[in-house]
Amino acid sequence: MKRNTGLWIVQGLLAALFLVAGVPKLVMSAAQMTAPGPIQVPVALIRFVGVCEILGAIGMILPGLTRICPGLTPLGAGGLVIIMIGATVINIANGMAPFAMPTAVLGLMAAYVVWGRWWSART
Repeated sequence: MKRNTGLWIVQGLLAALFLVAGVPKLVMSAAQMTAPGPIQVPVALIRFVGVCEILGAIGMILPGLTRICPGLTPLGAGGLVIIMIGATVINIANGMAPFAMPTAVLGLMAAYVVWGRWWSART
């Protein structure tokens, strides 16, 4: 029971954070999204990541609330883990190592959801 409550808290927090992170990637102009650094990320990739973040946020909450295909929750969280691995690597490569820590923590939180919901979905 405590693990389920903890998972819901983490899922809600991650869903809110990824919605807040994903929506601007779809709304901002291309000029606003370009950042200085040795690695230039194409705008199309940034928009794709924004869509994935929004879908991942929805996937963290909706299957559990509706009880329709709850096995999708760990898959959505797994996709967010992959995105956060990429974000961490890009932050380190661009010389913005302090920004790599929050992305790594978010990735670990999403991995916790994958682990917790994977086993609850199988039982």
